[in-house]
Amino acid sequence: MRLSKDDPPQTVGAADAVRPPAAPARPPAPDREQPDAATGPDDEFAFRITRRPRPGRWCAVVIALAVAVWLGYTVVVNPNLHWDVIVDYQFDAVILEGLWVTIQLTLVSMTAGIAIGVLVAVMQLSESPVLRLTASAYTWFFRGTPLLVQLIFWFNLALLFPVIGIGIPFDGPKLVEWQTNAVITGFVAALLGLSINEGAYLAEIVRAGIQSVDPGQREAGASLGLSNRQILTRVVLPQAMRVIIPPFGNQFISMLKTTSLVSVIAGADLMTVSQHLYLANFEVIALLMVASLWYLALTTVASVAQHFVERRYSPGAAPLRRRVLTNLVPGRTGKGAVS
Repeated sequence: MRLSKDDPPQTVGAADAVRPPAAPARPPAPDREQPDAATGPDDEFAFRITRRPRPGRWCAVVIALAVAVWLGYTVVVNPNLHWDVIVDYQFDAVILEGLWVTIQLTLVSMTAGIAIGVLVAVMQLSESPVLRLTASAYTWFFRGTPLLVQLIFWFNLALLFPVIGIGIPFDGPKLVEWQTNAVITGFVAALLGLSINEGAYLAEIVRAGIQSVDPGQREAGASLGLSNRQILTRVVLPQAMRVIIPPFGNQFISMLKTTSLVSVIAGADLMTVSQHLYLANFEVIALLMVASLWYLALTTVASVAQHFVERRYSPGAAPLRRRVLTNLVPGRTGKGAVS
């Protein structure tokens, strides 16, 4: 730019001297469709996930359903299966008496087995080698011999000891004596065999549950001044219950069915009375179906109860945390709290 002599002088500042030339204006960007926040990014790279066809699984389902329908139809329409006899004997007084004996055997045997199992488990974890050896010999013998043999042995105990009594051992005088056949009835022999055998299995379950508790819990209880018995009953066992309960439930359900072995010693249980009835009227299958339906009902009730008990003692359950805190923290009030 040329300036004439008549134009006024122009002053150029330092900022104007170093100002860079203006950048050329960018052309307007083409309009893009913005992705919707609710639908996510553009579907340019989206792909559809489909399940792999599994014809083998569907074939197995169809076959299983067909077999189930066929078995149900065969059982229902079979003329040799007398449903009228099953209905008549399902709530018969004799069957109900045998059912009550089965329930009694199960409850009493499990209660005694739990007491024996806890005692033997504590003996196995004892520091005394004599107690450990005694407990190990007990579990070794009664888990190693068949339950049927043990039931027959207890029922025929009179062949080994015709008279049992209380007195001084090693052939000393007896204070009280009884005839063994009068004491060891079929019901008593069944209780002895089932309880002692079950105690051997429950001892291993309790031992495994106790050993699953962190040893630091014992140290924490000892630091609070708790005795060994209090540590076991208030600290260790409540935490071991989540490991003990599932196999306990399985053993209880198994015991309901194991009581049927009592029929070999005339224990008057459900299976025994069913045998007596079908030997009298020759309705073998019908009476076995009656017994099976009652066993199914008992095991179903026990399974439901086991489910709720396992939920109560599952890890993180509030009742268990509250019980442990109540037992461990001094000053808390509650049942079983340490004063």
